[in-house]
Amino acid sequence: MEGKKVRIWEIDFLRGIAIILMSIFHLLYDLSEFYDYDIDYNSGIVDIMGFSSALMFITLTAISSSFSRNNFKRAVKILFFAYCITGITYVYDSSTYINFGILHLIGFSILLYHFFNKFSSPVLILLGVLIIITGHYFDSFTVNTNLLTPFGLTGPNYKSLDYYPLFPYFGVFLLGMALKNIFYPQKRSIFKFSLSYKNPIIILGRHSLFIYLAHQPLFLAILFIMNKLNLL
Repeated sequence: MEGKKVRIWEIDFLRGIAIILMSIFHLLYDLSEFYDYDIDYNSGIVDIMGFSSALMFITLTAISSSFSRNNFKRAVKILFFAYCITGITYVYDSSTYINFGILHLIGFSILLYHFFNKFSSPVLILLGVLIIITGHYFDSFTVNTNLLTPFGLTGPNYKSLDYYPLFPYFGVFLLGMALKNIFYPQKRSIFKFSLSYKNPIIILGRHSLFIYLAHQPLFLAILFIMNKLNLL
């Protein structure tokens, strides 16, 4: 049907996997930070789960941007929630609030998609790699202001609960766009079979934004109740 939004089952499935990894990471983070469990979320398998889920979200968003009927509306919606999170976390702790987290990155990347979607895969890969390298270079020094944090340049005392600047992570987005050109030129599944849209992981993937916004308040509420009942 003309105008119908394109959905590819494996994209939703992989997004569902990313949601599961992210949720496990945040649950372990909450147990460590708020209930003094001895969990090192900055290294090992826990860190790998968190970082992998973020890279999956960025890459899959880039791929699915070519399937969207209105990327501008999609970006504005995501940025609205991103800056709601900015406001809430600023009230919670102004020293570590989220001013450019993964939702900010994804929202602005979707806006920038329009300016890059005509480039060939080799050009996208080259630009992506250059942005990633530049981002890692930016990590090696600091500036005297935090106004440049969206670009990966931070002041000496900058801290944030969630930080995914355009350099290097927009480079990951561009690599995702290149993958779309390579694997989904016809905007069709690359598999000859499909899983049911009722598959639980696919359902998670189809509702990833809602789950992203809801899971942390839900986890914190459940952990609070369990702690009050001496179940933690």
